[in-house]
Amino acid sequence: MIINRVTDVALKATQAIPAVQVVERAFGLLEVHHDDKGEVLSAGDSILKYLDIDADDRIRPKVVSNQVIRSVEAYQAQLINRNRQGMMLIPGQSLFILETEPAAWVVAAANEAEKAANVNLINLRPFGAFGRLWMGGSESEIDSARDAAIAAIEALANS
Repeated sequence: MIINRVTDVALKATQAIPAVQVVERAFGLLEVHHDDKGEVLSAGDSILKYLDIDADDRIRPKVVSNQVIRSVEAYQAQLINRNRQGMMLIPGQSLFILETEPAAWVVAAANEAEKAANVNLINLRPFGAFGRLWMGGSESEIDSARDAAIAAIEALANS
């Protein structure tokens, strides 16, 4: 439940604006925005100071699992689309599924995948024990997206 307190700290210390707040006992999430990147970074610094930790102490991201399902069947696409929060998965497309730990790092992976390939973001879950990403597209585009997403997490883990 610490997410409520760190939200308060970040908002009182900066002009950052909250966009997402997920309250979970152990795996909450806070997303803040501002036109000035410095305000967002200051919000993060305020939270770290409140928690008495350093950015270098963070848990390094890792890929927990990844898989590609080629030429998704129509009924499977229907099941996935029923719970989607983004674009639709079209039968016959390939589906890329990625899990990261900690969860929030899946957002960075999704960002790099979308920049690298023409894919559809089907669903993104950046909170909980593991982050989850579902993307759909042609086989070659999904392969490019997968490679970019995994490379992003590996680069962050080594930074």
